[in-house]
Amino acid sequence: MEDGQIIELYWNRDQRAIRETDGKYGKLLHGIAWNLLHSREDAEECVSDTYFRAWEAIPPARPGAFRTWLGRITRNLSLDRWKSRGAEKRGGGAELLLGELEDCLPAPGGGARSVEDGELAELLSAFLWGLSREGRAMFLRRYWYGESVAEVAAALGCGEGKVKSSLFRSRKALREYLEKEGIAV
Repeated sequence: MEDGQIIELYWNRDQRAIRETDGKYGKLLHGIAWNLLHSREDAEECVSDTYFRAWEAIPPARPGAFRTWLGRITRNLSLDRWKSRGAEKRGGGAELLLGELEDCLPAPGGGARSVEDGELAELLSAFLWGLSREGRAMFLRRYWYGESVAEVAAALGCGEGKVKSSLFRSRKALREYLEKEGIAV
C-alpha cells in the first residue's frame, strides 16, 4: 500500500492504518530502535509508541515523507528511553554513537553562538548533501539508523576499514563545516 493510502486510513481513523504501517515499515522501525537500545522489549515498546504517536498526530498532521517521519519518531523515542535507563545500564548502542559525534556537534547551551535545532538540522542537511553518495550513506546508516560499522560495510559491500576512515573524515569535515558557519563545537 502506498504511503498516501496509509495516511488516508489514519485520517479516516481506520484501525488498518496501524497494520499497514507495521507491515510496510515495522522491520525498519524495529531496526532503528534495536540499534540504539539493544533490547528486544524496549525496541518493541518504542515501535508501538511510534504507532500510537502516529495515530495521535494524524490528523491534523499529513507527513510528506512518511517513512522518514516515522523513523524520526522511533529514533527520538529510542534515544529518550536510552537516556532514561541510567548510566549503570549503558554500554554500546546510543552511547557509542553519541560519543563518536560528541566532538563534531555543538554542545547544548554551550559555545560562542548557540544554534537552534531547526538551524542545526538545515546545516546538517546541507553538509550531508555535500558528501559523496557513498559517504552520505555511510554517515546516515551509522548515525541515523544506528547500524554498526560491520553492518554498514556489509550493506555497502566494502570493508570495515573503509567505513571507519570515511566516518572519521566525515566527522572532521562536519566539525570544520559547522565552525566555518560560525557554530562553536
